[in-house]
Amino acid sequence: MLEETELSNPRSADIDRKSTLEIVRIINDEDRKIPDAVTRELGNIAKIVDSVVDALRTGGRVFYVGAGTSGRLGVLDASEMPPTFGVSPSMFQGIIAGGSAALRRSIEAAEDNEESAARELKRRGFSRSDVLIGLSACGRASFVLAASKEAKRIGARVFGVTCNTGSALSRIADRTVVLRVGPEIIAGSSRMKCGTAQKMVLNMISTASMVRLGKVHRNLMIGLLPKSRKLRARAVRIISEIARAKPDVAREMLERSDGDIRCAIVMARYGVSKRRARSLLRRAGGDPDKVASMIKQERLTR
Repeated sequence: MLEETELSNPRSADIDRKSTLEIVRIINDEDRKIPDAVTRELGNIAKIVDSVVDALRTGGRVFYVGAGTSGRLGVLDASEMPPTFGVSPSMFQGIIAGGSAALRRSIEAAEDNEESAARELKRRGFSRSDVLIGLSACGRASFVLAASKEAKRIGARVFGVTCNTGSALSRIADRTVVLRVGPEIIAGSSRMKCGTAQKMVLNMISTASMVRLGKVHRNLMIGLLPKSRKLRARAVRIISEIARAKPDVAREMLERSDGDIRCAIVMARYGVSKRRARSLLRRAGGDPDKVASMIKQERLTR
């Protein structure tokens, strides 16, 4: 019996006879099913986030493992974490069957290379304190299954993200997100609805984990690395908003803090030195709002 992702979609059966507008309308109508499929799995996604947060708090790392489109999405999400949240590149890592060459061109046979999966985990020092998230639209990519089995053997937590129920991946993983988006618009191309759904889930897992770990203040990215003109301008806006400071003051504090947004916020808001701001933030667990109560308490005890 064919998996759902491999079936022919009756709603696009004659798509090759449609006008351009009709083609994109069919694709758009099918894509509308993706958010509902993700919504049905929010409970599972939240539990995976909690496990990821527990692992990261104790020094563990997150490894996304996939082949083809799924692998590229994992590498993409992992690569965006350092500049967005200021974390180490080792915290989130993407492993794709076929290595870096497979990011730029398809290497389909790579997903059958089971030996390379375990070898790559070993090369990266994967341990039981880490988390592996297997990404496979069909849920049976050999590379992903082999990596998942190796992670389980080591004693690590393993989770899956797939688009088919009862998949081989779900039988290995401790918990699996099953995104039932139905047959693709073009049979045999899981890069479309399946890819979009997986991307949404990865966004949730990584972003929610960073929120839980205090990398976001209110809804602002206070951990971003201001290494470009665009990001420096964004950092100035964030500092201005949180510290209630004028842009020129925020800009000066950003420079004086060596690009440390949290530090710049405290410097601008309370008029303290860089050294004092960093000391306060260490005691406040990195939360600028807690610094206010600490300063108030210090003034009361003088």
